[in-house]
Amino acid sequence: MEQEKQTRVRVDPARSAVPLSVWAGEWLERRVIGEATRCNYAGFVRNHLVPSLGRKPLARLARRDFERFVQDIYRGGAGLAASTVNDRMVMVAAIMEAAVVDKRITENPARGIRISRRDVVAVDEDAVPTPAEVDLIAAHITPPFRLAVYLQAGTGQRPSEALAFSNECRRSGFVRIRWQVSAKAHREDCQAPFVPLKHRLEKESRDIPTALFVEQEVDAHLRRWKPVPVIFTGQKGKRIRLETFFAPRQPGAGVMPSIASYGYQFKKVCLLAGLVYLDGKAKYTPRSLRHFFASTALANGVPIHEVSRWLGHRSVKTTVDIYGHLLPGAWERCREILQRSMRPVAPEVVSLPSKEASLSANNQAA
Repeated sequence: MEQEKQTRVRVDPARSAVPLSVWAGEWLERRVIGEATRCNYAGFVRNHLVPSLGRKPLARLARRDFERFVQDIYRGGAGLAASTVNDRMVMVAAIMEAAVVDKRITENPARGIRISRRDVVAVDEDAVPTPAEVDLIAAHITPPFRLAVYLQAGTGQRPSEALAFSNECRRSGFVRIRWQVSAKAHREDCQAPFVPLKHRLEKESRDIPTALFVEQEVDAHLRRWKPVPVIFTGQKGKRIRLETFFAPRQPGAGVMPSIASYGYQFKKVCLLAGLVYLDGKAKYTPRSLRHFFASTALANGVPIHEVSRWLGHRSVKTTVDIYGHLLPGAWERCREILQRSMRPVAPEVVSLPSKEASLSANNQAA
C-alpha cells in the first residue's frame, strides 16, 4: 500500500484477484485479429497457459512463474520451436500489459520473457531416421499418406505443407510451396482450408529441388488417386482453386486431413514397426522426416544457407542452432587449405647418396 501511494497507483484487491484463465479469455474476446491467429492464440492459452498458470490470480503472478513456464513448455516435450514459444510469449505479455492498463496489477511480470538463442536445443542425431527407416514408415503408413512421408523426407516440408501439396506445386526438377493446411481445415465449417506459409505472406512461396525418387512417388500417387479440386477464399478475398492431393475423396466427407490425423497414423506405424524407445513410445514424429532431409543434405556438403532457405526458416541462425553440429568436420580441410596457402609444397629434390651410405649399401649387398 505504501508503494502504491508513492507511485500514485491504486489497485483494487478484488479486481486483481481474477484468475489468469478468466482474464486471458476476456482479453482474447476483445482482440481484433485474424481467425487463424485467434485459433493459434486460443490453442496456446487452452493447452499450455491455463493448465500451468490459469488458476493463479493476477496479483499472485510473479516473473519467476513465467520464466519457469517458458522453460517447461519448451523443454517439456510440447513440440514447440523456440520461435513459436517467443511469439506466444509476446501474446502473454500483452495479456498481462492489458491488466496493468486496466489497473488490476501494477507491473507486467511477463514483459520480455523469451527463449534465448543459447537455450535452443539442437536436434538429437538419434531423432533422425535412417533411409531404411524412412522407407519402412512409408511402406506401412496408410497408403494415401505415403506420398506425404516422401515429400517431407525428400524436400523437408513441414507436415502442414506436405498435406497441402497440389498440382500447382509441381515444377521441372523442383517444387514450389505456397500453402499449408489450416489448423481448422478438418472442421466442416472451415472456409479457408489453406493458409500462407509460416513467416510468409499469401503471395510468397519457396522453391525446393526434388530428387528423382520424389517425382516418381508423385507419379505413383497420381496413378492411384486423381487430384481433388478445392476452391477457397484467400486472405485478400480472391477465390483460389487448387488441385489437391490429400483432399477427401469419399462423397460427403467435406473435410481436409488434419496434422493430428497424419500424426496419429505416423505414431501408429512407428509402434507397429518397432521404431520405439525403451519405454515403448514412438521414436519418430513427422518432424523427424524434416530432420532427415536437413541432416542428409548438410552431411553431404550442401551449403547451410541453401538448406535454410529450403526449410523455410526465418533466419539461417535457426538452421545453425538446430543442425550446425551435423555439418561434416572441417578441421582437416582447414589445415590443408592453410598449409597450401602459407607453405606450398616445394618440388621434390632428388639428392645423391652420401659416401657413407654408399659403402653401407655395398657391404649389405656383399
